[in-house]
Amino acid sequence: MLKEQLPKARAIELADSGWSVIAPAQDLTQDLATRLAQGMGFGLADVDPSEPPTERYLVALGSAVQISGLGDRIGMGETPEIASRKVMSLFFACHEHHVEFQPIVDLATLKAHEWECLFRLSPGMGSQTITDVVEAALKAKCPVDFDTFIVEATLARIAEVAEPGPAGIRMKFGVNFLPASLLAPSFEAGALADRVRAAGLSPHQIIVECTEQQAFHDVPRLKRQVRALRRLGFGFAVDDAGAGYASFTVIAALEPTIIKIDKEIVQGVGNKDAEAKKALVEAFVSFSRRIGAQTVAEGIETRRDLLALQDREVDFGQGYLLGRSSCTPVQPRPVRDTEGLTLVSEAVSWDRAVRPRAAAGH
Repeated sequence: MLKEQLPKARAIELADSGWSVIAPAQDLTQDLATRLAQGMGFGLADVDPSEPPTERYLVALGSAVQISGLGDRIGMGETPEIASRKVMSLFFACHEHHVEFQPIVDLATLKAHEWECLFRLSPGMGSQTITDVVEAALKAKCPVDFDTFIVEATLARIAEVAEPGPAGIRMKFGVNFLPASLLAPSFEAGALADRVRAAGLSPHQIIVECTEQQAFHDVPRLKRQVRALRRLGFGFAVDDAGAGYASFTVIAALEPTIIKIDKEIVQGVGNKDAEAKKALVEAFVSFSRRIGAQTVAEGIETRRDLLALQDREVDFGQGYLLGRSSCTPVQPRPVRDTEGLTLVSEAVSWDRAVRPRAAAGH
């Protein structure tokens, strides 16, 4: 059967432990390996050409043994990379992941400006969080495969929920990417635009959000990619600004259309003793104006914080106070004060409502 299915394969007997099969990756797929194993434990691992020739097959064999679950039985401890590969195998095998949409709200009107797409894991992932899976993808050296899986599922879901006709074209959605994926050929600006159009959408509907799970190692290349994306109509947002690797210098170099202020800065900004947080928010707003970007405050959960952010002319906001994520895009819920008044109005004064301001040009 092996010769029939894989004529180019090499099979090596491993004493009493089983067999090692070496074949081209395009031929030895997960599905075929499952059929060849006939119910017995097996592991499928890539041969890394960057490894020295004398070691690459031994390393791949060790990985395959670990993935098979037989490592402990033959005295081979599990490495972090192997553990991460197992997490990713489970992630790709689950079929109950789904996408939810959280409104990003214009703080001048408290109406939805766009929706961030949030990928929710299948119950089959157990206690794993999306952050756990992102870390596993990085350790297992498969961030591009991870993002490809998520982006394709997300674009398909956006196409299902976007309103038909001109109203649907005006709906905008934020989609998260890892920096490593944005530098991969499969996500080059033109290729990403083709993916978006193939889903029946327009690049003008998509805001690429660059997450901070890893450092921006190659800022010049990423800057060129951002410029190419913007020329094609995509928006570009730097996520979690102020929390990790995205310094003012990096943000300025990338020239984003949106700067998302991390929730650790936002939460509590309305407190009397939060002068440092207020100063940071003011700095981000001033900085964004200078580089032609707009600001989004993440994690808004209290009316006091909302008031402080509006007072400092932050453009947009998102958080539980304004609207939780849902399976379809919905307008944010009304935010009311203790007297039941909606916290935005041109007809009431500052002491009874959030101070109105002129809506920005967007």
